[in-house]
Amino acid sequence: MKALVSLTLALFLSLFSVFADAGETPFVQAQYDQLLAAGKPVIVDFYADWCPTCKAQKPIVAEILHDPKMKDVTLFLANYDQEAALKKTLRITQQSTFVVFKGGKEVARSTGQTSKDEIRALFERAL
Repeated sequence: MKALVSLTLALFLSLFSVFADAGETPFVQAQYDQLLAAGKPVIVDFYADWCPTCKAQKPIVAEILHDPKMKDVTLFLANYDQEAALKKTLRITQQSTFVVFKGGKEVARSTGQTSKDEIRALFERAL
């Protein structure tokens, strides 16, 4: 019985670690620049801790990023209140904005979207 509990706990912890590392990473300018220059699929999520729309988007984004076909996509979490230079560069005027890049170029963006199907379609533009 003890082995079963240990196995169950290990399985739970491994699943939790997968979900905790859903392809989201805090915004780092050098890494962002490197991935864009390499033409990798990139999404920037401008969020704010105080934003109810951002909170609604979070579990949807996590679920979408766990789709195996999204494995090569890097989603940068850019804090709307802290990333002033990036906001200016990308002309972002509102939190809860996603900016999608493919081949080093912006291919789509969306603000305030909370439909899982719409967010999935937006993110797939990076592929």
